[in-house]
Amino acid sequence: MLELGGAQQNTLYTVEHLDRGRFETILIAGPGGLLDDDAARIPGLVFETCPWLRREVSPFADLRAVVDLVRRLRRLRPDLVHTHSSKAGLLGRLAAAIVGVPVIVHTVHGWSFHSLLAPRRHACYVALESFGATLGSALVSVSHADAAEGHRYGIAPLGAFEIIRSGVRLAEFGRPEDRGYLRRELGLAEGVPLVGMIACLKPQKAPLDFVALAERVGRERKDVHFVLAGDGELRGSVERALGSTALGERFHLLGWRRDPQRILADLDLFVLTSRHEGLPRVIPEARACGKAIVATAVNGSPEALVNGRHGYLCEPGDVEALARRTQELLAAPALRCQMGQWAREGLLEWDIDEMVRRQELLYDRLCAQAGLPSAGGSTRESR
Repeated sequence: MLELGGAQQNTLYTVEHLDRGRFETILIAGPGGLLDDDAARIPGLVFETCPWLRREVSPFADLRAVVDLVRRLRRLRPDLVHTHSSKAGLLGRLAAAIVGVPVIVHTVHGWSFHSLLAPRRHACYVALESFGATLGSALVSVSHADAAEGHRYGIAPLGAFEIIRSGVRLAEFGRPEDRGYLRRELGLAEGVPLVGMIACLKPQKAPLDFVALAERVGRERKDVHFVLAGDGELRGSVERALGSTALGERFHLLGWRRDPQRILADLDLFVLTSRHEGLPRVIPEARACGKAIVATAVNGSPEALVNGRHGYLCEPGDVEALARRTQELLAAPALRCQMGQWAREGLLEWDIDEMVRRQELLYDRLCAQAGLPSAGGSTRESR
């Protein structure tokens, strides 16, 4: 499903900006995503939805999805299939292997297994990821940490992973004209401290940890406001948790937003409370805006944020440490400013056009190895 997330937005950018002289692009996704209309508007893109391709695990629907994808691939006859997301990636690779697609690529945006899962489910997901790895020509990881974890669990050798960062439209972040927009919307003066997070409201992002952080910081600092941009399955839980705090109008739940650059522009401090991640591209987005960051040290986050230079990393779930670091930086505007200046440095590897270029190079190499013409055929992306 094309929900409003970094992996989905980067997939759309890829299929739109691949060299059309060499690639015919086809995108197949589950139905009902917020970005479906965006996909339908991309010139020259063949966009289809598979009604059985859903987030929830369902043996019946999942089998129907594979049958549906096999039928579509036999009709479309792609030379290369590139899948994303754990479940869609497994079903898409299985369908592509059944059809005999010459080149199959999968990008790991964070593994389906993580420390929060029950042991049996964790073992099951590792087994499924290992099976999926046998179906493709190449594995891409957005972080070295995920590649190392895949190797540690025996999914694939470390050298089998191609590291291609989840890219950011760097030129759209840190523009002077974006400052003041959010504060005017919220009715906040320039001097009011503003702490924010941008994330889907789902368990991996731990939005309830952000509410708990805000409650702790808000007890000590009555002048601080907090913003949480995003929506999802935990919205009701977030609203109930807020109801038990004294934050009142100092906490702003913004819902889905298409203007992260404007939100980040007005923050004094950016926070990310994720319990597990692939590599959150919102961190380089915040860095491009010159913001100090307090985040959890999960998966690829330490690769995007240098602890003590761009901000601070804390253990996932350690709300006390997150709140303490937030209070420290709110009380030290000169340090926040210095960290924000350092954060703007070394961002080239996160550029979204570099991401597309590296994918094209990978496609060229794999097509040549498969004996295909130099990346001339069609590519299919599955979400």
